[in-house]
Amino acid sequence: MPSLSQTSPGKLNAGQSPIDPFVLPLTAELLRCGLDASDVSTVLQAVSPRLLAALGADYVALVTPAAGRWAVSADAGLPTPLPADLLADVLDREVGRADAGWVAAPLVSRSEPSQLLAAHLTATASPLGKRDDHAAKHDAPLALLERLAPVCQQAFATIRRRAAQDRRLRRLEAILKIASEWNQTHEVEPLLVQMAEAATRLLDADRASIFLWDRPNHTLVGRPALGLPDGELRIPDDRGVVGQVIRTGQPRRADAASEPDVVDRKVDAEVRYETRTLLCVPLAGRSGELFGAFELINKRTGAFSQEDETALTELAAHAAVALENARDRQQLLTTNRRIAQEAADKVRLIGESAPIQALRSIIQRVAQTDLAVLVLGENGTGKEVVAQSIHYLSRRRDQPFVAVNCAAIPETLAESELFGHEKGAFTDAREMRQGKFELAAGGTLFLDEIAELSLACQAKLLRVLEEKLLVRVGGSTPIHTDARLLAASNQNLADMVRAKRFREDLYFRLNVVTVDLPPLAQRGDDILLLAEHFLDDFCRRARRKTPHLTAAARRRLMEHPWPGNVRELRNLMERLAYLSSGDRIEADDLAFILSPRGQPLLATASNQSLGDATTQFQIEYIRQHVAGSGGNMSLAAARLGMHRSNLYRKMRQLGMDTA
Repeated sequence: MPSLSQTSPGKLNAGQSPIDPFVLPLTAELLRCGLDASDVSTVLQAVSPRLLAALGADYVALVTPAAGRWAVSADAGLPTPLPADLLADVLDREVGRADAGWVAAPLVSRSEPSQLLAAHLTATASPLGKRDDHAAKHDAPLALLERLAPVCQQAFATIRRRAAQDRRLRRLEAILKIASEWNQTHEVEPLLVQMAEAATRLLDADRASIFLWDRPNHTLVGRPALGLPDGELRIPDDRGVVGQVIRTGQPRRADAASEPDVVDRKVDAEVRYETRTLLCVPLAGRSGELFGAFELINKRTGAFSQEDETALTELAAHAAVALENARDRQQLLTTNRRIAQEAADKVRLIGESAPIQALRSIIQRVAQTDLAVLVLGENGTGKEVVAQSIHYLSRRRDQPFVAVNCAAIPETLAESELFGHEKGAFTDAREMRQGKFELAAGGTLFLDEIAELSLACQAKLLRVLEEKLLVRVGGSTPIHTDARLLAASNQNLADMVRAKRFREDLYFRLNVVTVDLPPLAQRGDDILLLAEHFLDDFCRRARRKTPHLTAAARRRLMEHPWPGNVRELRNLMERLAYLSSGDRIEADDLAFILSPRGQPLLATASNQSLGDATTQFQIEYIRQHVAGSGGNMSLAAARLGMHRSNLYRKMRQLGMDTA
């Protein structure tokens, strides 16, 4: 397929639309960006040079209706005032329209918010054709925009789903940590303050209050309430949004801009505060009986979303347990175990090869101990998965699992990151901060790429491991730590010790139990098990039927050396899930497995004879040239330095299909 920069309309075939030469490459570029990008704006920026050139436009924008106005979600080019009337008409009719130098098309989806793609056309003719009149100026660009709109919707939806999943996982981990902190607080008043502070941090709100229901007096008592005596607010239980939540038992979101009467301005006046947005969910005990409500006020950016509501509902469940069981902590521990199980279920060691079975046995044995474990292996072999497996099979599974990538920590901040610092300890230390050891209290601290720590930091780490005491940077008070340490490296630490680049005493302290992860190429049929697992998982996310791997495709997977190990295989299956279209995956579909130099890797099994390996090399080499020539055998033969008839003869000798 030609690259987008090489595409030009040229001479059209009979019945071919002027936009056809642009649709396929733009579609491919949008889908590719949708898989790789982290936000919608990145996708639009990536394709904008070619898209603007194809449309003959100087500005393109993705717009969303918000509170009677049009909000620009992403744009590229020279910003231009939006045509509000045209956009409103397109939104109402759900069909593309063009007028006054603008073209706009809807991105229609039942599950996503309404959005439009709009472009401002220039006076210069675009590659779509000459613009001799008003219709010619708009029709082709509009047709192209309408063809691309569903593709954009698909690409943007992929990004949003991936971002939502990431946010969901991060929030689950955060809630587990928050619940662990609450579990250590036995008094109700400090617990209420902790709950409010945690909710505002987690959901980016300005204020939070927990309202407890005083049923006999028909009163809701809210704490903490800033600006009031004793930090307490008392209101009737039938008043405002909180009263509505108590009466209905259902969560409620409110935006004063669109619902000015829903906010109780008497309360605002009492606390001298203006409520703009509000989210409130009920608090219920084990019996299901309501005893209060959890309220957040004023989202710092935009309005509270459905995701926020879900997260606060989950957080409120933990808050309800903590409050109801201040004298009995067992229920909170049970809830923590449930969340830990959700995280543990996401961690699986897939494979039945002898190395993986031996690895499972080692993990089972060391998980129930507090021994230090050193996990060694190449990049992409799954060192963090092994560390998580050890944690979630241990007695510490209800406590935090804190992972630190030592290679990503600047040397000057490593000590503060691991051991914490006191307020004023250095220039930017504006407040006290706990280090990773404290955050992992009672749980597991995983130090990935530990070889990247400086020798000075290694010395301090050794002291903490031996004495089980740490001192924050700028502090003097020893703090006990009972976090279990797991470490990992892709380097040979013994060689580093001999080269004086890693402390020998720390090496022996970490090397109590060593787990060596095998490269994926040495795991035999695990390659196919992992491929099917990843392919099925990504196809479920893509809402498509899982395609079948043919025998040839399976053989090619087994022959590949997998320099990127499990990570490379996972990425390959993700691309196939989103980019392949048939119900079968052939060996040729795997041709884009690339080495770091960008050339296809020609893999042979290590147990082959030289003759068999040579034959396999020739087959793969010819197959790549035929594929790279688009099936043009004459061109492939020329690239191979052979005559076309000689190429066919060689293929028959090798048993290759020449049909």
